[in-house]
Amino acid sequence: MSVSKNSFVRTTMLSPEPAPAGQKGVTAWVRKNLLATPKDVVLTVLALALILWAVPHIVNWLFIEAVWSGPDRTFCATTVQGGVQPDGWSGACWAFVQAKYDQFIFGRYPISDRWRPTIVGILFVALLVPMLIPSVPRKGLNAILLFLVLPIVSFWLLYGGFGLEVVETSLWGGLMVTLILSFVSIAVSFPCGILLALGRRSKMPVIRMVCVAFIEIVRGVPLITVLFMASVMLPLFLPTGWTIDKLLRALIGVSIFTSAYMAEVIRGGLQAIPKGQFEGADSLGLGYWQKTRLVIMPQAIKLVIPSIVNTFIGTFKDTSLVSIIGMFDLLNIVRLNFSDANWASAVTPLTGLIFAGFVFWLFCFGMSRYSNFMERHLDTGHKR
Repeated sequence: MSVSKNSFVRTTMLSPEPAPAGQKGVTAWVRKNLLATPKDVVLTVLALALILWAVPHIVNWLFIEAVWSGPDRTFCATTVQGGVQPDGWSGACWAFVQAKYDQFIFGRYPISDRWRPTIVGILFVALLVPMLIPSVPRKGLNAILLFLVLPIVSFWLLYGGFGLEVVETSLWGGLMVTLILSFVSIAVSFPCGILLALGRRSKMPVIRMVCVAFIEIVRGVPLITVLFMASVMLPLFLPTGWTIDKLLRALIGVSIFTSAYMAEVIRGGLQAIPKGQFEGADSLGLGYWQKTRLVIMPQAIKLVIPSIVNTFIGTFKDTSLVSIIGMFDLLNIVRLNFSDANWASAVTPLTGLIFAGFVFWLFCFGMSRYSNFMERHLDTGHKR
C-alpha cells in the first residue's frame, strides 16, 4: 500500500516530536521558569539565599526557642530551652496562646455554659460537611436543616431562654463571633446578591432603579461606615425605648455590604452567558423564573465561582472591623488580652497576632481549595 508524499508530510508535521532527555518534569519546569535567562538565574540565586537565611531564623523563633508552657509572662521574657536569654528576648510565647485559648474561641462567654457553643459548632460541622460533598444525597433536606433549622436552634442554645440561662451577646466573642458573622452574612448575601443582580438587569424601570441605587450606594462607602451607621445612627431613628442588639446590627450591616458586592459578581456571570442560551430557553417555552433557575443561573454561577469565593474570603476577614462597634471577634479578643499584666512581654503581641493570622489563613485557604475543587467538579465544558 503506497502513501503519497503530501500525506507523509502532513503526518510528519502533525506528529509531535518527543522531548529530549532532561527536558521533562521538574527539570524542564526549573529551566523554563527559574533559569531561562541570566536575569532569572540571578534572581533565583538571591531568592534561594534569602530563603536559606530567613527560614532557619523563623523556625528557630517559632518552634525551637519558643516557650510552650508557663503560668505568666516571666517565662516568655527570659527563658529559652531551660536557660536565660542574654538580651531578655525569647522565642514565640505559645504559653500565652495556651493560657488564653478558650477565651480566643468563646470570648467572655460563661465557662460553665461553653458546652452550648460547642454543641452548635458540632451541629454546624455535621450539616456543612455533607452539604459541601457533591456525592452526598438529599441536598434539599440538608439545606433546610443548615440554613433554616440550625440558626433557630443555635440562637436558642447560644442566647438561652426556654430553660437555658440567658447569655447576652455582649459576652460573645472570639472565633465564635467571627464564624457567626461570616456564616450569616455569606448565607444571606448569596441569595440577596442574586436577586439584586436580576433586578439590575430587569426591564422594569422601578425595580432596576432601586437595585442600582442600593448597589452603588452600598459599594461606594467603606464597611466601617456601614457598621458605624448601623451601630450609631440607626438607634437615632427608632422610637424611644426601642433598641436593637449590637450583634444583630453587625449582622445586618455586614450582610448588606456583602450583598451589594455579590450582586455585581453575579451580574458579571449573567453578562457572560451567550445570547443563544436565553433564546434556547425561550424556544422551549420556559417562563422567566424557570429559565433563570434551570438554564441561566447555574451557568452564571459556574463562571464566577472564583469571584464568589473571593468575596466570601473578603467577608470572613472583614469581620474584624466589628471592633468599631465594640464587639470582640477573634482578632480583637486577641488584642484585648495584650493588656493583661500577667502576660505583658515583648513577644506576646507578635505571638498572638501570628496565631490570629494563622487561624484566618486556615479558613481562607480552606475556602480557596474548596473553590478549586468545585471548579474541577463542574468543569464539563470539554468533556464528551
